[in-house]
This record gives sequence, C-alpha cells and structure tokens, in this order.
Amino acid sequence: MSSAGEDLVVLLDADRQPCGVAPRATVHDTNTPLHLAFSCYVFSPAGALLMTRRSLHKRTWPGVWTNSCCGHPRPGERVEDAVARRLEQELGLVTDALDCRIPQFAYRAVDASGTEENEVCPVFVTVCEGEPRPDPDEVAEHRWLAWDAAVEVARGANFLISPWASAQIPLLAASPAASAAPAHPG
Repeated sequence: MSSAGEDLVVLLDADRQPCGVAPRATVHDTNTPLHLAFSCYVFSPAGALLMTRRSLHKRTWPGVWTNSCCGHPRPGERVEDAVARRLEQELGLVTDALDCRIPQFAYRAVDASGTEENEVCPVFVTVCEGEPRPDPDEVAEHRWLAWDAAVEVARGANFLISPWASAQIPLLAASPAASAAPAHPG
C-alpha cells in the first residue's frame, strides 16, 4: 500500500514481468491492463471444496459463484503471503500450507457491465480447519461441495459461475493430483 493507504496491484508486461503499479480501485474497467492476481481453492479436511458467491457490492461479477478466495498481491508481497492474507481477511480462515497447482494460469474476461478482468492468476489449493466467517463486503454466501459436484458446477450445470473458476476447476480436475483435497497441500 502506498503511504496514503492506497491498495495497489502489480502491472505486468507482455512477458508477464512486473512493469509498474496501479490503484486496485481504478485498474478494473473496460480496458484493464494485465496485472497479477491469484485464486485459491479451500478444502475441508474431509475433502469438500468451499465455493463462495461474490458480494453484490463487488465491481466485477457481483453475486456470481466462484472459487474460495481471489485477490491481488501488493507490490513486493509474495503471492503465497497475499493468499494467506486474503483467506484471513475474506473468510476468517488460516492456512499454513499452500500448494500452487497451476502457476501460469491467465485469463481475460468481460462481465455483463463491460468491466474486464485481465490477469495472470496462479491457482493455489489448501486445506483449512473450521467454518469460514466471511466478510459480507466480499462474500454473499458460501457452500461446501463434494469435489465431483464442483466439477459439474464448472461445466455450467444450472449454476452461474465466474469465468476463472469455470476454467480453473477442469484444469485442477485434469491435473495429476486431481483428487479433491490435497493430502499434503504444501
């Protein structure tokens, strides 16, 4: 964050290398520059996946179901540290082990309002104990789903889901470690 408390995101060049920063509040518009983000999928110890519905106050994809947690690393912040920070802020969950399953994931998508997402977005999985305590400014509601049900949801089975989750879940399902929760996420 800047000295004025401004939340900044890391801008990326065509080679996906950092090339500057921009205020998070201004970066998502109809011509969003490529920037660094992350997605995280939280599993229970029993193997259920935590899906969240984005708050109706979110600028992009309000009210849409998605993965457990998304966000942006701050300038100079390790992506893993950003994931842990956002898990605690958004969901009240703590993790001590993250597994980066899809390090090079990137996507570009435009929502119904015309706002564009344009992100390099490494995909993490983790196992967390306990029930989430969602921040209502971030999460409207949440559900624990069996992994097979989450894969069906990603296929569009009567469920409005974010474009990143609909792309990431099949990639996670096709990966060599395609079982639900990782045995050892770290």
